[in-house]
Amino acid sequence: MSYKGYLIDLDGTIYLGNEPIKAGKTFVEELQKREIPFLFVTNNTTKEPSAVKLSLANQFDIHVNETDIYTATLATIDYMREKGLGNKVYIVGEEGLKKGILESGFIHEEKTPDYVVVGLDREINYEKLKTATLAIRNGAHFIGTNPDKNLPTDEGLIPGAGSLLALFETATNQKATVIGKPNAIIMEKALERLKLTKDDVIMVGDNYETDILAGIDNGIDSLLVLTGFTPKEAVPTLKKKPTFVINSLDEWSF
Repeated sequence: MSYKGYLIDLDGTIYLGNEPIKAGKTFVEELQKREIPFLFVTNNTTKEPSAVKLSLANQFDIHVNETDIYTATLATIDYMREKGLGNKVYIVGEEGLKKGILESGFIHEEKTPDYVVVGLDREINYEKLKTATLAIRNGAHFIGTNPDKNLPTDEGLIPGAGSLLALFETATNQKATVIGKPNAIIMEKALERLKLTKDDVIMVGDNYETDILAGIDNGIDSLLVLTGFTPKEAVPTLKKKPTFVINSLDEWSF
């Protein structure tokens, strides 16, 4: 089946941790050769698009434009601008998230922010927890960058942004507006960036819970590639089936 554009996950799909996936590089280069628009859609908020671009080039010899990369940070900024509640924000997150939001025109505020944005923060402390909780309870709009409960590492699964969201939802008795995959906000904003419709594109990824459900739940065709998070043995048990399942991106026909 022919698609006018591709929404593509990164880790586990184009590369795996610090290891290259040869088929991922070939896949991207084939899209470029055919001049098919694509957008890397990632829940990772720890790196800015410029850093992701450099990492792809230096680590994996994959050369793309910064505008080909759409992070949950960018989607959060787009959402806040559209929401239009103000420009004051308190951020629980790392440098990539903070820098991206503040450089886009929002102002850091601890007492009376318009928004509280919660992402992955590996230097979380009780003071940050307290400040964000009080701000949300005082009326700040509560945003989560992504719902990822865990991050895979060499040591095993460790807490992700979704784990922090669960803590704040308990402390504030409020549900966060969650931006990242598989939620609608990041997918709708990504389509706006590509200037394409749901019927025009396919979502490509290795993680059924985020990438593939982002397609299924939002009416977008999905391609599950078995090079990362979701193993082959799990496919028969999936309640909602991806549009396509392949072992490697080398198997895909454009």
